[in-house]
Amino acid sequence: MIILNSLRRRKAEKELSPESEINNEYRRGRSVVIKHRAFYSLIYILAFIFIILVLIGNTSDKAVIGQTYFLKIDLSNVIPRSVPDAALINSIARTIGLHDFYQVGLWNFCEGYTDGSGITFCSKPKQLYYFNPVDIILNELLAGATIALPAEIDQALRIVRTASHWMFSLFVASAVLIFLCIFLTPLAVPSTLAPKTPKHRASPKRVFIPLVIFTFLAFFTTVAASLVATAMFTIFKIVFASKAAEFNINAELGT
Repeated sequence: MIILNSLRRRKAEKELSPESEINNEYRRGRSVVIKHRAFYSLIYILAFIFIILVLIGNTSDKAVIGQTYFLKIDLSNVIPRSVPDAALINSIARTIGLHDFYQVGLWNFCEGYTDGSGITFCSKPKQLYYFNPVDIILNELLAGATIALPAEIDQALRIVRTASHWMFSLFVASAVLIFLCIFLTPLAVPSTLAPKTPKHRASPKRVFIPLVIFTFLAFFTTVAASLVATAMFTIFKIVFASKAAEFNINAELGT
C-alpha cells in the first residue's frame, strides 16, 4: 500500500512538473498555430478560386464560364418596337450578320442569340485583349450592310485599349500573387517550436515584414484590376445608355 501511494505521488509530481506544463502548453500552442495557418490558407484559396473564375470567364459557352463576363451589349431590339414590323426587321437583322448580343471577358468576346440558342461563338483567347465592338460588329456585317453606332464610342475605345492592357496585367499578377500567398502567408504565423531567445525573436520579424509587403501587393493588384474593369466598362455602358433612345442598343455590366 505504501509503495502504491508512493508511485501515485511520483506520478502526480511528474504531471505537475514544469517540464510537463511546458509540453502541454506546446501542444496547445502548436494546435492553435496549425488552425491559424489553415485558416489563412483557406482565405487565399477562396480568393484564388474567384480570381480564376474572372480569368477564365467568357472563354467558352459552358454554364458558369459563359455567364461570367464584364459587359454585355444587347442588339436584339436594335429596331425599336414602335416601328411597324419591328420584330420582323429584327429577325432579318440576323441575315446581315448581326447577332442579338455580344459579351466581353478578359481574353475574348462571345456572341449569340436570345431565342434560346445562347452563345454561338467565342473568339480565340488573346493576351492583352481589348474589346472593340465597332470592329466586331462591322466586320460581321455582310458586304454593303451598315449599322449606326454612337460617335462617342470612338473616344471611349481609345481609353479602353490602354485600360484593358493594364486590367489584363493586373488580374494576371493578382492571380499569381494570391496563389503564392496560399503557401507563404501561413509562414507569418509564429511557430511554438522557435526558442525564446533574442536571436529567434528577430527571425519571425524578418519573415513577417516581407510577407506583409507581399500580401499588400496581392491586395493592391486585385483591387486595382477590379476598379479599372468597373470604371472602363461603366464608361461603355454610359455611352450606350446615353444613346439608347436613338440606337436602341442596351448594355449591362456582368455580376
